[in-house]
Amino acid sequence: MEVERDITKEMEQTKIHHKKRPSVENFYTLVTEGALDRESRAEYNITITVTDMGTPRLKTEHNITVLVSDVNDNAPAFTQASYTLRVRENNSPALHIGTVSATDTDAGANAQVTYSLLPPANPHVPLASLVSINADNGHLFALRSLDYEALRAFEFRVGAADRGSPPLSSQALVRVLVEDDNDNAPFVLYPLQNTSAPCTELLPRAAEPGYLVTKVVAVDGDAGQNAWLSYQLLKATEPGLFGVWAHNGEVRTARPLSERDAARHRLLVLVKDNGEPPLSASVTLHVLLVDGFSQPHLPPPEAEAEAVAAAPADPLTVYLVVALASVSSLFLFSVLVFVAVRLCGRGGAARAGRCSVPEGPFPGHLVDVSGTGTLSHSYQYQVCLSGGTGTSEFKFLKPILPNFSPQATGKEMEENSTVRNSFLFS
Repeated sequence: MEVERDITKEMEQTKIHHKKRPSVENFYTLVTEGALDRESRAEYNITITVTDMGTPRLKTEHNITVLVSDVNDNAPAFTQASYTLRVRENNSPALHIGTVSATDTDAGANAQVTYSLLPPANPHVPLASLVSINADNGHLFALRSLDYEALRAFEFRVGAADRGSPPLSSQALVRVLVEDDNDNAPFVLYPLQNTSAPCTELLPRAAEPGYLVTKVVAVDGDAGQNAWLSYQLLKATEPGLFGVWAHNGEVRTARPLSERDAARHRLLVLVKDNGEPPLSASVTLHVLLVDGFSQPHLPPPEAEAEAVAAAPADPLTVYLVVALASVSSLFLFSVLVFVAVRLCGRGGAARAGRCSVPEGPFPGHLVDVSGTGTLSHSYQYQVCLSGGTGTSEFKFLKPILPNFSPQATGKEMEENSTVRNSFLFS
């Protein structure tokens, strides 16, 4: 029994103790005192010593190695709770933008980690078309070219799961920041350059040096130094008359105005950003010198011509012009038809009422106008009878007067005079 007590003392130094079973033969078992954690200690080396009670005592030692098998009791853990990745806009598709990493303290299949993208919290973010992840190593790739002006930042969650049974998983937050690239030229807000008629600024001739004529206002869709704008006067009708402040775009007079200065001035201002390489835009200013602000403002003649040429036709005006032309054409056609009908009617009436003057001696049944019973052969008249009225009216168109010879007697002249008077007063 002393040997049994020695073995018991030695095994108490470990977490494994022995227990004697009642049997015909004497043997011992090793049992655990508590739960074993493989992640804390995966292996135990136990030495068993057996000593007899003789003199001298003899003993025997035996070494036992206990390996703790793994159980999937640990979820994968990311190296960071959140990741921040930066990518420059206008990137090439399938660009590697970063990596997420997770570890599992288990062993074997319980420690094999796979990565996946979790559905985004914001359903408006098209995550499936933006990034992808390698399931084996956690590499993240941009699927398409990113635009800083359209999407400056987005975030999503990545999941890591082991292959244990049941599998355990964890999550990490990934935030992607899109860095700006100088891909936008400055845009001029004032004066507007897309209108048909250019804006003209009025400048009194009594203005002192430093007088504020106008201010060029421009913006840039980029950020940082790519959006820092500077202004420069490139061209002017009078180069020494105007100046532009480089930082705020104010156009001011540089000297007093004189009578010799032209009434109209054209300025070309350059707006440039501070990117690399720099991008720029130009704006044209029209300045009109006036004696006072009550003087009517007239646009430059070339600008007025360009505005008229570039102005689109109003559909309502086109319809009105077409309608007016149609009505005018119909009226003119009606007048022509009316005149033609009248002319044709008069021509037919004249042909129907035309009469011929008989020649030779007149018949004896003619009207007696001289009292002798017959018309004197010395007078012939062209007479037409108008038709269509139901009445017979005589129209004396042209008398044919006889020739009086010097030998005519007084009686004949008296008869002729009587006949003439009777026709005149009838």
